[in-house]
This record gives sequence, C-alpha cells and structure tokens, in this order.
Amino acid sequence: MTAHQCRIPATYMRGGTSKGVFFRLDDLPEAARVPGPARDALLMRVIGSPDPYRQHIDGMGGATSSTSKCVIISASSKPDHDVDYLYGQISIDSAFVDWSGNCGNLSSAVGPFAIANGFIDPARLVDGMVEVRIWQANIGKTIIARVPVRDGQVLELGDFELDGVAFPAAEIVLEFLDPSDDGEDGGAMFPTGHVVDDLEVPGIGTLKATMISAGIPTVFVNAADIGYSGSELQPDINGDATALARFEAIRTAGALRMGLIADAAEAATRQHTPKVAFVAPAAAYAAASGKAIAADAIDLRVRALSMGKLHHAMMGTASVAIAAAAAVPGTLVNLAAGGGTRESVTFGHPSGTLRVGAAAEQVEGQWAVKKAVMSRSARTLMKGEVFVPPAG
Repeated sequence: MTAHQCRIPATYMRGGTSKGVFFRLDDLPEAARVPGPARDALLMRVIGSPDPYRQHIDGMGGATSSTSKCVIISASSKPDHDVDYLYGQISIDSAFVDWSGNCGNLSSAVGPFAIANGFIDPARLVDGMVEVRIWQANIGKTIIARVPVRDGQVLELGDFELDGVAFPAAEIVLEFLDPSDDGEDGGAMFPTGHVVDDLEVPGIGTLKATMISAGIPTVFVNAADIGYSGSELQPDINGDATALARFEAIRTAGALRMGLIADAAEAATRQHTPKVAFVAPAAAYAAASGKAIAADAIDLRVRALSMGKLHHAMMGTASVAIAAAAAVPGTLVNLAAGGGTRESVTFGHPSGTLRVGAAAEQVEGQWAVKKAVMSRSARTLMKGEVFVPPAG
C-alpha cells in the first residue's frame, strides 16, 4: 500500500438545511468517474463511512442524514441544460451509497457551484438573478435555480432567513419541473391510483396513507393514527428504538405498495427512498430553537424521517412532495391543511416553518404537478482539496 493520500479538489457547501462535499466529475480519480464500486468506496472514505461509532471523526461527514452527502457535477449531457447533478446519500454505519433519489436542499447549492466553477458562460453573469438549468441525474428531472449574482460572482450573503439554518444568506429560488413523474412508476403521481389508501403494516395494523411520487417518493400518514401530536422534535423520536422500528415498518410497507421494492428485505438497500412523514392540523408549538410557532402562521404540521431518523427540519425533496400532495384535494396532507383547492401551503416542521407552492391538474384522469417552487439559500464553507487514504 502506498503511504500517500490522494488529493482531490473539492468544495464543502451548505445547501438549504444540508451540507455536503461537491466534486467536479473531471477532478475525480479516473476509476471514480463512472458508477461502480470504486466511486462508492471513494465517497464513503471522503465522508468517513462506514463508521461503527456513528461519529464520522475520520471524514468530512457529520454523522447525520443531513451531513453525510456527496455531489458530483459535470457539464450537462442534456440539451438546454447547464450541468448534470448527481447526488449520493452516504450511509453512516454501513458500506452503502444510496443513489435512488435527489437531495432538494443541496439542489440549492448546485447553481452557485456551477457558476463558481466555470460551467456558466461569463457573458450570462449579469447583475441580478441568473438562471441555471440543472439536470438531476438520479431521477432524470429538470431543476431551475435562480441564483443572485453581482460583479460576475455568486452573491451568497443576504437577509433571507431559512428556519433550520442559524444565519441569513441570499435567497435562491428553485423550480422543480414535472416533479410528479420520477420515472419509477410509469409516471403516476399516485402509484397506487388513489390519493388515500388503507396501508397494511405488519405489527401495527391498517393505516390511512397517501403515497406520492413527487420530488421524492413519500408515504404520508396521520400523526394521530400512530400516537403522535405532530409537534414532535428530534429528541421525542430519535432515541426511541421501538418508534424508529415502527416507522421503518411503515416505510417498508409503503415501498412495497408503491412498487419501489419487490420484497421487504430490499428496504435495507434503499434507505434514501421512500421517505415517511406524518401530518397534523395547524397548532402552536415550540421549534427546536425555542422559537414559538403560532397556529395561525401555518396551514399544517409535518414531520419526516430521513435515513431512519426524524429530520431536524424538512428535506427539500419531501417539501416538494408536501407541496404536490397539498395541491390535490383529499390527500392526507391536503386534509390536514384544511382541504379544498390550494396552490401553496406553509407548514410547520421541527425547526420552524416553510412555504412551498405547487399547482396540480388532472390529465386523462391522472393527477400531475408541472412545477413546484420553494426558496432556499446556499453558501460555500470551504474550498480546496480533500485527502483520501488509498483503498486496501
């Protein structure tokens, strides 16, 4: 074994309420420029996985689903797009990289990275909002990022506040185009054909569930049906092994019903998708920061799990799913928000609130959403080289 580490140009970025290590495809070692074991092994070592201590002391990860992430950016292979964006969710304590879905939060950092790394023609970088067209390679969808630019550079600082992030930054507007077709279920926004199903969950019973493929496949259940109020924070759930096992049972049952896996054993190899979330009508609660969330400031409360743990805020892709489900009358999300027709909702999550928008329509009897919109922010945390020990 060589005694020298591999040095790879990389950028450490926050995007929304997540952060991850960003690479240019051409900067990766040749063996890691294509999908496969060499790429997975490299990214796991960058993050510090697998780590039986679940600390990521020997890597760039933060030992949470929000901070165990890698992104690979390249010039786009698709017409009318600027960059291809590939996202890897790195398991913390097992040797596994999940490529099955997107990260909506890190999507907000892709546009700034593309501009800062020369993927965008300098002639386009006029003061104001610059549109970056992103091909999300994991799910084959288009994301449009509107990134503030001044003097040819990304404007990262500003007064936009995002609950779950301690400091304000510049606002980035994301548009997720055709999010209700993720290509995995023949294009159906509701893979079962229903906006609400009776979901049989072994060991739990029958639960009302809305199963939707929009942004990311997500299984929504009512908080009250599983013994929760909807105002829970991470300590209320993440230390309860029995509760986490119940949520995994719900996730597995939903994945089977949505056709995402062929048998229950496959759920362990598909940790990133689907997500499982629970909803409740609006009510006052205290966010993780201690901030008081008033009942009249939100339309509903939503809590979601990512990689087996309650998320500290809300995943960006799950926010798209919330927006899409809220726009369709009769879904559990829509009913928790008060029902009726709506093109936007403000929901309460463990760290505060978020407003998301989507317009749904029926096409040949099938519900579809053409666009979901939300605001995020992003910031470069560090740029340079990441050092990776040799394999073996």
